[in-house]
Amino acid sequence: MIRLLSADDVRAALPMAEAIEAMREAFTAVSSGRAVVPLRTHLTLRGGAGAMLTMPAATSGPVRLGTKLLTLFPDNPGRGLPFIQGLVVMFDARTGRPTGLLEGTALTAIRTGAASGLATSLLANADASRVGIIGSGTQARTQLEAVCCARAIEQVAVYSPGGAQRFAEEMQGVGNVPDTIHVASSAAEVVRDSDIVCTATTASTPVLSSDDVRPGTHINAVGSYTASMQELDPRLLPRARLVVDQVQATLEEAGEVIAAVREGLIREDELVELGAIVDGARPGRQGRDEITVFKSVGLAVQDLCAAARALQRAEAGDLGVLVEL
Repeated sequence: MIRLLSADDVRAALPMAEAIEAMREAFTAVSSGRAVVPLRTHLTLRGGAGAMLTMPAATSGPVRLGTKLLTLFPDNPGRGLPFIQGLVVMFDARTGRPTGLLEGTALTAIRTGAASGLATSLLANADASRVGIIGSGTQARTQLEAVCCARAIEQVAVYSPGGAQRFAEEMQGVGNVPDTIHVASSAAEVVRDSDIVCTATTASTPVLSSDDVRPGTHINAVGSYTASMQELDPRLLPRARLVVDQVQATLEEAGEVIAAVREGLIREDELVELGAIVDGARPGRQGRDEITVFKSVGLAVQDLCAAARALQRAEAGDLGVLVEL
């Protein structure tokens, strides 16, 4: 039997606090060598209409096996469809039997937000209370939700060329999110007035300027995932402590980091993996005025650990549908 979980089932089975704990497990597995995480395979359609990503992963202790299939179609929002769509398939790592099929858009958004929530808990100043969001899509929403789980947020501002007003109306007062969200007139306004900034865009050129970042700011950058995309000004990186999900993946897929290394602004050995901070091998924030950046390109092990936790909770709560293949 295989358990099928819809987007609503995934959201019910994986509340943000649980997802953050799943990310703690995922990143520790990466940095401790208990995860096998090949670089994702990109298949781009002719003409650039869309792309498909294949993301397998396995862990030992606990033993897990799964893969995510993800599609990215930039024109979809204009069609009333999500930019990101996909599925996560889980297998019994001892027999290869399929055990779960989960809707991947919701899972991706939750686990991406949860990674930033974990990074925020380890890297943002303890009294950080103002968060700025650049972007207004599905990923931006879970970024805000996760940060509000990690810190006592009192002020939220959002900037997006399209959708910011709707974002504010739909997200204010949700869970731990404050009752009012300010719609900013520029990304610079958001950055200058925030203790924590989250970028969740599909930008190919930087949306965040180094000149606008104040000492002590923590930044979660999750939108760019290819060498040709940049959300952050590469000039920011030598001013900051750069924390990544995985060094190898970052140097292959994070456009702003690749540019900063190529231009001699930073060295590869300056990158710190989030899992090394989680397990205590490396320190978290080292000073009140330190600028910290968590750059995430997304790892399949995040999906693996999130899906495993969602399936476990779904079984306990009798969520989803059991199907005989």
